[in-house]
Amino acid sequence: MKTLTGRDLRRANRIYLVLAALFICSLVVSNLIFQKFFYWNPFGWFNFELSVGLLPYPVTFLVTDLVSEIYGKRKANELVLAGIFASIFSLIIIFFADAAPAVKDSPIQDVVFTKVFGATTIAVIASMTAYLCAQFVDIQLYHFWKRLTKGRMLWLRNNLSTVFSQFVDTLAVLLLLCSTEIISWDNFIPFLISGVLFKMLVALFDTPLLYLGVGIFQRMFKLKMGEEIKVD
Repeated sequence: MKTLTGRDLRRANRIYLVLAALFICSLVVSNLIFQKFFYWNPFGWFNFELSVGLLPYPVTFLVTDLVSEIYGKRKANELVLAGIFASIFSLIIIFFADAAPAVKDSPIQDVVFTKVFGATTIAVIASMTAYLCAQFVDIQLYHFWKRLTKGRMLWLRNNLSTVFSQFVDTLAVLLLLCSTEIISWDNFIPFLISGVLFKMLVALFDTPLLYLGVGIFQRMFKLKMGEEIKVD
């Protein structure tokens, strides 16, 4: 692990703050917009039936893999805990916003607001439970493969950790949402297949982005292959 000082340390801390903001924003937004579903059929290969909440969610796994690779396991775990806190805090805000009665001339009345955000409490709890398991699985697997390959084969640890952890996340979220009748059990298998395939596809596409990010960090801080930085 390389210890940074001076200008490099300040730069590394600023970048970590930006990555944390991107991670937390993606996580909170995915919890708020999950109730809208859409079809996506890339090149006519497969008809994905997906929640729009999945659109920002893969960003969180890319960010945690990048932080794991450069900042180390502890900073990645801290990022996950910050995301959980942000989700809980957003849940509290939504609870009070839903409880506050709308005035007569309010553009959004109580019925509409509750319909859009009413299931958010259960959804956030379900998402956080699944997310907590999936993200920690992702970080553990990422560093397991990093140790096993001695810092080589970045593509391997990126894809193996992300694909498995996102399968855990998708399965856990759907089980919780179907159990609470937010989603019908009839949709369990289609949503599971679509969600897992979509996330596997995203994992493949985000590998070049991870290589790009790691390459920028390595040049910026003169890091060796697999070397991490210490920012405390």
